[in-house]
Amino acid sequence: MTDPVINPSGKLLLRPEDIEQGTSLWKDAWHRLRKNRMAVASLIILILITVLSIFGPMVMPYEYQDQNQGLGATPPLQAGAHLFGTDELGRDLLTRTLHGGRVSLGVGLIATLTALIIGVTYGAVSGYLGGRTDVVMMRIVDILYAIPFTIFVIVLMSVFDRDIKLLFLAIGAVEWLTMARIVRAQVLSLSKQEFVEAALSLGLHRVTIIFRYLIPNVLGPVIVYTTLTIPAVMLFESILSFLGLGVQAPMSSWGSLIKDGSEKMDVYPWLLLFPAMFFSATLFCLNFLGDGLRDALDPKSSKD
Repeated sequence: MTDPVINPSGKLLLRPEDIEQGTSLWKDAWHRLRKNRMAVASLIILILITVLSIFGPMVMPYEYQDQNQGLGATPPLQAGAHLFGTDELGRDLLTRTLHGGRVSLGVGLIATLTALIIGVTYGAVSGYLGGRTDVVMMRIVDILYAIPFTIFVIVLMSVFDRDIKLLFLAIGAVEWLTMARIVRAQVLSLSKQEFVEAALSLGLHRVTIIFRYLIPNVLGPVIVYTTLTIPAVMLFESILSFLGLGVQAPMSSWGSLIKDGSEKMDVYPWLLLFPAMFFSATLFCLNFLGDGLRDALDPKSSKD
């Protein structure tokens, strides 16, 4: 380390390398997240599963609906080129598992995005406006909480002919209530802060304050809850598949594959094993990643 430089007037001159560089909240959070090995490993596994689910069926020599009646249900070690074996109709289980990942992950992401948009907007508006508006909006949330969501989605799927696109939106439309409450609580604590009062004094519109200043400051808890909503949505889809209201044959999701495998697990255990492994690994990784993000974005809850 070189000696500090002093100019002829006797003042100490700081060199650029002597000045400590600042950091942002997100960079600091990323630095803490990288220290959490379990969260990083979960993120890598999630990326791997997602890439396999998206691009895997494109390179597989079989389509998810291709049947080989002569082959029938064959175990993995006896199925030749079928790495995961085949089901009772002779369909390649690996291809169907990867294609099922597309559907399950798509349901999780799209439904969660729908819940995110509705819940964040609703909660932010309710928390910022306050007063009677807040009371009325939160009572609506309480009423919706009292409705059995499973029955609501079942009715929608029955009335609208079980459209897969409707499944995405229907699940998202009933998962936004908790998100709205979380955002409302955060906005209530931020609405009296100095930066909000400064924005008001500058004459900014309420909509601008909500979407430009308040919502960006609640993204930490929102991101954490989002990682926990995705597995909840995927589990919800699997329940609907167990009830026969999920994706329809010959399409597959992890939930429908697990349903089919559970019915024949005594005879053909591999039909349940492989989809369940992918599904369980995804749920575990999402939960571990959510815990890591919580610790990274909220230093007070970190164990460091």
